[in-house]
Amino acid sequence: MGIRVLLVDDVPEVRRLLRTALRFRGGFEVIGEASDGAGAVELARSLQPDVVVLDLGLPDLAGREVLVRLRGHSPSSKVVVFSGAETADEEWIATHVEGYVLKDAELDYLVDLLESVGRPWETEAVLDLPRSLSSASEARRFVAEKVAEWDLAPLLDDALVVTSELAANAVTHAHSSCRLRVSLNPTSLRIDVLDTGTGTPEPRAASNTAEHGRGLHLVAALTTAWGLEVVPGEGKLVWAELARP
Repeated sequence: MGIRVLLVDDVPEVRRLLRTALRFRGGFEVIGEASDGAGAVELARSLQPDVVVLDLGLPDLAGREVLVRLRGHSPSSKVVVFSGAETADEEWIATHVEGYVLKDAELDYLVDLLESVGRPWETEAVLDLPRSLSSASEARRFVAEKVAEWDLAPLLDDALVVTSELAANAVTHAHSSCRLRVSLNPTSLRIDVLDTGTGTPEPRAASNTAEHGRGLHLVAALTTAWGLEVVPGEGKLVWAELARP
């Protein structure tokens, strides 16, 4: 069975274009289509898709509202925004979905992202870290071992920077112990950090004098995608993906 996809867009021609691109690539199954937010939420509830491709410019529900409802009714579904509409919630939405692609981007890029987001991971490794200043260095050592084991040497430097930033955020800003997970699929190396602290990481405006705040901009620059998910009963998960060579 391929990656099960729900298409949500109020323009039939866009849905047809996406459906054709996914069929041409192979490995996908479009299990439903919706032209508005209410329909999307109902289909997500009943079908539980692997991935939802979501347009933000829907006629009935604003982007943030439809995303919250989708998460509530189908929490295991990944959401990739594919939208040309600007919204005041764009920054918040970008940190609460698995991918954010503008409609003027190459369609192959969107399909690659859907494949990465929806495909089960080949292998993974997990490390529990205490609330300690030494956790970032422990996390880097663990990731370095896995990168070497999985023969991904070209990704080592970027992976260590991303790992250090995510682990340090959990310990320093969330004031929490954390769980580090490193996962591998055919296209991506993914680094997850789960913590139980309050608040969410937000990129800050660039500053030449501030001691903190640049880290997430660096993560965004080094990775193909990154984001944040709320895990009911466990905390929040901050993740980042690096494209495999």
